[in-house]
Amino acid sequence: MKALILAAGIGSRLSPLTDETPKALISVAGTPLLERVLLRLKAAGVKSFVVNAHHHAQKVSDFCAELSRRHGVPVSVSREDDLILDTGGALKKAAALLRGREPFFVHNADVITDIDLHALYGAHRNSNALVTLSVRARESGRAYLFDAKDRLVGHDDKKAGRTTWAKGAASGAQRLAFDGIHVVSPSLLDKIVEGGVFSITKTYLRLAASGEEIRAFRADRWTWHDVGTSEKLASAEAWVRANQTGSGT
Repeated sequence: MKALILAAGIGSRLSPLTDETPKALISVAGTPLLERVLLRLKAAGVKSFVVNAHHHAQKVSDFCAELSRRHGVPVSVSREDDLILDTGGALKKAAALLRGREPFFVHNADVITDIDLHALYGAHRNSNALVTLSVRARESGRAYLFDAKDRLVGHDDKKAGRTTWAKGAASGAQRLAFDGIHVVSPSLLDKIVEGGVFSITKTYLRLAASGEEIRAFRADRWTWHDVGTSEKLASAEAWVRANQTGSGT
């Protein structure tokens, strides 16, 4: 099993911490974010990793080499030196490193959670979904929209004042915020026709419109933090210290 860890973010809202340190290498309770995510994915069965890098890309690359030595797993780096490619562009650029027979994880480096990754992966394997998205009911400026069968039907962006439907407006759609964790069937890689800088949401909506199943995995019962601001970093740190188990929580 493979995983792509998205670690290219600049983390401008965490400045000055991120002026000289990549966001993915910011420490929470003494462990860098990237290492925390890698350890959780490794515990869930991931054997091989790809990390994308843009901001302070060489520092991320050097740390990935250290992680590979320290934890005994291959860690490749997909560098986006000239231009940060967003989620879709990152996945497309790293495609050659992610191909295989098994579904793989895509996980944001700045997410700290105790979501049961085995359960998420199992839910994907037991469905006919092309992609399974970990989601929850929480306040968020952007969120996915799902029908009563947990199939993706749209995306709502309150910040832009725009709702985008896959096929057409669906009454009673559930608005669920994304956790930054996907499980992806490898066949998706050949279905990404978009190019340049683009969000994978654009691809998911296009594929949902054509009949592909992009499904929700409800993760409301588990704790979730994104480390996007100094306040959120402090909250995540407090939670980790209160729930420390010694390996990648």
